[in-house]
Amino acid sequence: MKQTEQMKEIQAKMKPGVITLDGFLGADDRNLIDILEDDDAEVKRLSLTHEKIAARMLELREAGKNGLGDMIGVPPHYEVSVDIARGKLPCPFGHRGLIRKSMIRVRNIINDREIIYTDMNIHMIKEHGFYQGKGSPFRLEISDLVEILDIGPPE
Repeated sequence: MKQTEQMKEIQAKMKPGVITLDGFLGADDRNLIDILEDDDAEVKRLSLTHEKIAARMLELREAGKNGLGDMIGVPPHYEVSVDIARGKLPCPFGHRGLIRKSMIRVRNIINDREIIYTDMNIHMIKEHGFYQGKGSPFRLEISDLVEILDIGPPE
């Protein structure tokens, strides 16, 4: 698919220093549309949806928020911490409203792997299928999310 003017404007908002210090693209020099299409193909290859991935991320976030920033056990085999920072950020895709700054850390005790994500990650995955550019500090690899958060295809 061709990169539209609207996508170029959104990609410009994702550059370092516009919304966040590091931006959302990292060292990825692909067009935004190519990043989105590649990640969408990976999600489909795994027989998943962006909404299912985001729902699992949100589920663990909600379960861990009672720890008030400390790691707490979340059945069946996770440790989760949720740190909420002051302030909110706008979605680079132009969604209305602001998204709370947060840091969610999930450790899968069974496979001894951990992943860190944010409320912005959850929003951008659910609403836009965007996992950030390669090399971005908050890039989420789909395979890591699936393995660590135990996300399987619909039964």
